[in-house]
Amino acid sequence: MSTTPHVLVVDDDQEIRKLLGRYLREQGFRVSLAGTKHEFIERVTIEKLDIVVLDVLLPDGSGLDLCRYLRQRAPHVPVVLVTALKEEVDRIIGLEIGADDYLGKPFNPRELVARLRAVLRRSGLARVEAGRAGTAYRFAGFVADASTRRVLTAGGTDVELTGAEFELLRVFLDRPGRVLSREQLLDHSQGREAGPLDRSIDVLVSRLRRKLGTVTDEVLFKTVRNGGYQLTVAVQSDKTA
Repeated sequence: MSTTPHVLVVDDDQEIRKLLGRYLREQGFRVSLAGTKHEFIERVTIEKLDIVVLDVLLPDGSGLDLCRYLRQRAPHVPVVLVTALKEEVDRIIGLEIGADDYLGKPFNPRELVARLRAVLRRSGLARVEAGRAGTAYRFAGFVADASTRRVLTAGGTDVELTGAEFELLRVFLDRPGRVLSREQLLDHSQGREAGPLDRSIDVLVSRLRRKLGTVTDEVLFKTVRNGGYQLTVAVQSDKTA
């Protein structure tokens, strides 16, 4: 099996697709290209992908709808959403429906590569870890396994989380009871600084509340005014082989 990450670039601008494809190949990625909704669905159906770069505006459909489609068909394939700088609403909606990160146009291809590698590291597809040990966290009736990146209910049912959601949850689980600012959460979970209008942490916390809240009545996350967020339940952690 190839260890080279396979990225699908979806953009309706042919010149941008070619430039990004060439640059990403030079940076060590395997690359597929799509310019329409039809081509995107075809690629997703026949190819094994590690990550998708997805433009919001396509000639025959919305990138947001395609992100939603991918979350249903391949929930573990991360998505980096590309939007025009003015499309703040689209960015927020994209995060709400499962995008792992977003990048505003115009952008430097080097920044895209940095984002792709960061998302792949978070999803476990490009990690090289020392040893095989992980950590199992027990909290509020859930078990979160860091080695498999799965969250299970007390009854053994999977709680489907995206890579970004799991990584943020793990930041909280490593620091139970601590009030963490949005800047700290973004730095620990995604390794980047927040922009002046960056609401990605708020969106991800909202998604965690919704997904975990369907299983438990406990209040897991507290919003601290002018402070950030706090995990309010007790956490037990054990090393796993």
